[in-house]
Amino acid sequence: MSRIGKKPVVVPDKVKVTIEDRLLKAKGPKGELQLALASEIDYNIDNNVITFSRSSGDKKIRALHGLTRSLAFNVVEGVMNGFSKTLQIEGVGYKVEMKENNLMLSLGFSHAVAIVPPTGITLATPTTNSIVVSGIDKQLVGEVTAKIRALRPPEPYKGKGIRYAGEYIRRKAGKTTSK
Repeated sequence: MSRIGKKPVVVPDKVKVTIEDRLLKAKGPKGELQLALASEIDYNIDNNVITFSRSSGDKKIRALHGLTRSLAFNVVEGVMNGFSKTLQIEGVGYKVEMKENNLMLSLGFSHAVAIVPPTGITLATPTTNSIVVSGIDKQLVGEVTAKIRALRPPEPYKGKGIRYAGEYIRRKAGKTTSK
């Protein structure tokens, strides 16, 4: 049995969860999200606790069991607290600033790169070398963060580029002259 799939999802008092036609809808203080549940996974709601079970031990269904529970937990957590990720920019002349709702990045290219946040995502720049991406959908927050990081991933020689906060970049030794 899946250890993650067995864990119940506790719904806080401020969050209202309904399941109609295999569509889980959660409404909370931060907003509203929905999740389509797999037909192979059974669910039960009792006293603000959602439990998931599977119909068979097939490998695909076992994988869906834990996945469905994790996605449901992320929906509940997102509408209650939201998610955020922080990026750090490192490099001479690299900087970031907000212009209206758009994020303007100076990353050593001949032009500034503009990022328009999708609906449901909030971008903030507490300093000139950090970006905070936040929203209620965990998957969308991670996707936007990865797209921003992909503009200039950190390189291993000087460590210049965009990295996740706390990410370790393995450094390489540069060229050495031999005589």
